[in-house]
Amino acid sequence: MPHDGPPISRNVPHSARIWNYWLGGKDCYEVDRQVGDQIREVNPEIVDIARAQRAFLVRAVTFLAGQAGIRQFLDVGTGLPTASNTHEVAQAIVPEARIVYVDHDPIVLAHAEALLTSAPEGATDYIDADLRAPEAIVRGAARTLDFAQPVALMLLGISAHIPDERAYAIVDQLKGALAAGSYLVFCDSTEVYHPEAMRAMVKQWNRTSDNPRTNRTTPQLTRFFDGLELMEPGLVSVARWRPGRVSAAEGVDCFGGVARKPGQGGRPAALPG
Repeated sequence: MPHDGPPISRNVPHSARIWNYWLGGKDCYEVDRQVGDQIREVNPEIVDIARAQRAFLVRAVTFLAGQAGIRQFLDVGTGLPTASNTHEVAQAIVPEARIVYVDHDPIVLAHAEALLTSAPEGATDYIDADLRAPEAIVRGAARTLDFAQPVALMLLGISAHIPDERAYAIVDQLKGALAAGSYLVFCDSTEVYHPEAMRAMVKQWNRTSDNPRTNRTTPQLTRFFDGLELMEPGLVSVARWRPGRVSAAEGVDCFGGVARKPGQGGRPAALPG
């Protein structure tokens, strides 16, 4: 896929590339590694958070594609492709699964071709859109997904980039577009285990990155699930969400959960225009 967006600078650190670096990826530049190391110095937990969040994605998608019978996934703020992307996990279980990725990052757009692979029975698509424009997200995703049927909406580590109350209204709009029986997979950063380090990380991130963020308390994160039925074990550290054989002795300062939209079906509510 050709990149027609804004020019990509090797001299300005970028959040998607920094996160890719922490996940062990190679789609990053020296400036991203430098800033990533600076942030890790003030908060050594950040690499554990990045990797625990990816493992949470894998477990959540495995549950949804398997036990929950979900066949459609809308992954907003997907970031740069690494190992175990949503479509790879879902289509390994259900080859006919349909996945739409959403990001407004020119870096991700340039790498979107790697996300657009699919099992022949299923489909993947990529939308260049901002979380702050939920109408555009749903409109674009409807080319690939049937919103009259259940969809798994995935918002992992993205709401922190909308630091005010607008984040709740935006997520509510996206939830409102989903049919009954859909799911929300959500997680974001907290200050439960290492509050000083997490605050220092945000300060350092906001000083050096192009995409400011905030931490939220667990009650604030719980609000994102309003109107939904949280699956066991509820809102917990992502390292402790159904860990299976993985040791869950150490929680990380990223809390998340999986919740179901009540009801048996029917068409979703229309997004406000």
